[in-house]
Order: sequence, then structure tokens, then C-alpha cells
Amino acid sequence: MKKFFMGALCGLLNGLFGSGGGVAAVPMLEAARLEAKESHATSVAFIFTLSLATTLSYLLGGKLDPAMAWSYIPYGTAGAVIGALLLKKIPNSALRRIFGVVILFAAFRILVKT
Repeated sequence: MKKFFMGALCGLLNGLFGSGGGVAAVPMLEAARLEAKESHATSVAFIFTLSLATTLSYLLGGKLDPAMAWSYIPYGTAGAVIGALLLKKIPNSALRRIFGVVILFAAFRILVKT
């Protein structure tokens, strides 16, 4: 039941916010006793599948501009590879702090823009 809840919540957030499911997945995976690095890597694999489904839904619904998306994909891919390489070098404690700062920054931006 726990996996059902986690999967459903992450899928819902991903559908609403576009890959927002990782914000929920990482803390839930850590609560399931995965180390920080394992949580981030598992979240990426999980969100990849959700992102494909969300992309298809947005595309079929006319909410996705493929040309705009493709103009960012090479740079995002390069950033993802760099991030995955850095993940191997960053201690778990530092990774949790960095993730926390990113989440706080995102929350601040959302609160200020409303």
C-alpha cells in the first residue's frame, strides 16, 4: 500500500508540475531506508518513466511545443550526465543539504511570484 501511495503521489505531482514527483520521491525513498544517493538515483529512474507518460499526455493534449522542448533537451541531457557523475563524488550528507537548499530556493521563488 505504501508503494501505491508513493507512486500515485509522485505521478500526480509529475503530471501537475512536470517532473515535480522527484520532490516527493526522494524524501519518501529515504524514509524507506535508502541512502541519499540511492534515493536520488532511484527517483530519477522512476521519474523518467513518469515523465515519458506526462510528455505524451501533454503532447496529445496540445500543451507541448516540441520545437521549444527540443531546443532545451541537449543542454538538459548534458547537465544530467554531469549531475550523475558528480553524484558519485558528493557525500550523502552534502547531497541532502544541497537538495534541501534547492527545494527551499524553489519554494521561495514560488511564494514570491504569487
